[in-house]
Amino acid sequence: MSAREGSVPTQRHHGDGTPPASRWSAWKPHAGADLRASIVVFLVALPLCAGVAVASGVPVELGLVTGIVGGILVGSLPGSSLQVSGPAAGLTVLVADIVGSQGLKALGAVVLLAGLIQVGLGLARLGRWFRAVSTAVVQGMLAGIGLTLVLGQVYLLADRPQEGNPVANVAGYPAALASLPGDPRALTALGVGVGSLLVLRLWKHAPARLRIVPGPLVAVLLATVVTVAAGLDVDRVEVQSLLSVVTPLTPASLEGLAPLAVLGAAVTVALIASAESMFSASAIDRMHTGPRTEYDKELVAQGVGNGVCGLLGALPMTAVIVRSSANVNSGAKTKASGVLHGVWLAVFALAAPALLGLVPMAALAAVLVQAGWKLVAGIPFRTLWRTSRSEVAITAATIVAILTLNLLEGVAVGLVLSLVKAAVQASSLRTRVREEADEVHLEVSGSATFVRLPQLADTLEAVPVDRPLTVHLAEPDKLDRACREALDTFVEQREARGAQVSVRTADREPEPVHQA
Repeated sequence: MSAREGSVPTQRHHGDGTPPASRWSAWKPHAGADLRASIVVFLVALPLCAGVAVASGVPVELGLVTGIVGGILVGSLPGSSLQVSGPAAGLTVLVADIVGSQGLKALGAVVLLAGLIQVGLGLARLGRWFRAVSTAVVQGMLAGIGLTLVLGQVYLLADRPQEGNPVANVAGYPAALASLPGDPRALTALGVGVGSLLVLRLWKHAPARLRIVPGPLVAVLLATVVTVAAGLDVDRVEVQSLLSVVTPLTPASLEGLAPLAVLGAAVTVALIASAESMFSASAIDRMHTGPRTEYDKELVAQGVGNGVCGLLGALPMTAVIVRSSANVNSGAKTKASGVLHGVWLAVFALAAPALLGLVPMAALAAVLVQAGWKLVAGIPFRTLWRTSRSEVAITAATIVAILTLNLLEGVAVGLVLSLVKAAVQASSLRTRVREEADEVHLEVSGSATFVRLPQLADTLEAVPVDRPLTVHLAEPDKLDRACREALDTFVEQREARGAQVSVRTADREPEPVHQA
């Protein structure tokens, strides 16, 4: 690849690195491996698409639509060779808030606009810049989303409605637990949910030949078989016709929407979905030796996919690490595996959607509790504590802000703290006051940003006022405006009181300073 990302020296290539004329011949040797991988990814994606839709407060079918678009459309576009896209647990909190505050009709407009923003960012070649976001903020964002998901889905394990935000959910736990003994139906659902969690937790210890079947599918299938066979009275997934649920975005559906609210939600969805997709691409690239991700093209592909999902009124999508890693670990070699998994989702959604109506809600809640906990457990707190405690502090602050405020404000808190940390690290201000019998010398060296202003101010206040002063500036160009103005103001005030002050910069004679 040339210095310009995505430049083509001789022949145009697809996102999997093969020229159009030889794409079939390049895929043919890997057809068996890609077919097997696509089935595994389909089995992983099916319960997750349904669970994310339920947690987002939208019909299950809309989760399947997003999975289909992410597989067939985004999987066919240039970008990442083995990454798989679909509805993500990381966006459930945000989508639920949009649906709850603005209604389901606003979802299509938000997702469409978010997709257009992503396309614009990709065309502006900003894909790689998402990787410049502080890891501490991204980890805090994912952990905050994971905890929010867990704290809410715990209620659904017992077929109980959530109390609201994470703080309200935690506050409602004692009352919910106290009411369980007198509610046989809730106890039954809780048994199904806890049993599903145990299956998810213990499946990794099953024989290797059985682990070919994904744990989430096993948990959902077992829960469904048990509840149907035993005739258990529990809440089940509500199923509708796929075509009746999909409501294409029209001008009439935009009536009554608040433009600023839609724009704000779209920007948030675009930024979070893009960051999650870019970080997923980076992680997946480390898992295989095939063609590397072309980040700008992948961002455009994600935007196109979200644009189509918005037009269909479906959930937003991101590249999903769980499905993508399953794709790689199952032996996928080309983009065909991701495309085929979307085909299988489409076949299921059209031919056998009624099967979802047998699935207990508690089992899907268990799948999402497990997914949410993985987002939290994936943060290496011990390693971070040993290497950078400030990173731990930023991550923790981001988590707390998300739980107590909301996702957007929590991420903003994390970004501000990261910028402050960067400013501190970029500053290396050194000050020294040296007193002589007939003169005082103030030595200022190093670089300084606004965060060093208190240190500089304390030093200036400690300078004696009874003798002439010489200020030695070793590197004046490395002081930012706030620090330089503080120093100039200090000099001017001393001169205004009649004191003799001179400033000496590197290799220059002392001279009075009057500039502001």
